Amino acid sequence: PGPYEKRHAMDEIVQMMGGLAYMTGPSGQPLRAGASVIDISGGMFAAMGIITALYERERSGKGKFVQSSLYETCAFIMGQHMAYASQNNDSVPPMPERVSAWSIYRIFDTKDDDKVFIGIISEKHWASFCDSFDRADWEQNENYSTNNKRIEHRDTLLKDIEDHILKFTKEEVVEICEEARIPFAPINRPEELFEDPHLNQGSYGLVETEFPNGVKTKMPRTPILYGNEKFDLRLNPAKTIGQHTREILHELGYNEDQIAQLKKTGIVNFE
Repeated sequence: PGPYEKRHAMDEIVQMMGGLAYMTGPSGQPLRAGASVIDISGGMFAAMGIITALYERERSGKGKFVQSSLYETCAFIMGQHMAYASQNNDSVPPMPERVSAWSIYRIFDTKDDDKVFIGIISEKHWASFCDSFDRADWEQNENYSTNNKRIEHRDTLLKDIEDHILKFTKEEVVEICEEARIPFAPINRPEELFEDPHLNQGSYGLVETEFPNGVKTKMPRTPILYGNEKFDLRLNPAKTIGQHTREILHELGYNEDQIAQLKKTGIVNFE
């Protein structure tokens, strides 16, 4: 048994133990990722194991006992950083303090107090970036002629870009970057995803949903395209806890007296 065998397996605890919180926050400020990525990833690995076992059963007639662990899932996700550590004698820097392989690969503030991420990862992107933001002087500057030179003179270049991007609103920066076909992303909040144009087209993004309390909204579908199948909701509105317990127990062969006894002892609970 390991030293942590009796600890509770909770997403946040695993993120702290597995290095993810360290990599997410700045130095001295470990930070939980903004979603339960370990719970979700652990479930995905479990599902892959189950599918593999079903395929094996079809081939050999034998099943498999499938297990998925949150801690090992977190370690798997941290593999890229572990590989970096194995090749470097220094401590692995957390993501907010990493040295990017690209000279421009970061978030910039805009005139309307919003933010946009911009990533320049090729010389074609760099030329288009300079042209679209009307800064031929950047492209003509010998110090910025290659990615390595831009990294070497990063402090001067980034300060100049920061000051220039501040002249534009978020909407203007997004429009310019989209027209220039360079990598970018607005920094969206969760509530902005409800009206995201991409998520609201076709049958791959959001689906109309009603919660048990009557609230109607849109929620993400399972993000898989599988032939002509649609991964819509099976039950809408979502059912309340215990809503169909009695019917299910009847289907399993329990009579009313047995169901009453199960409820009395607390094995099942429903209204």
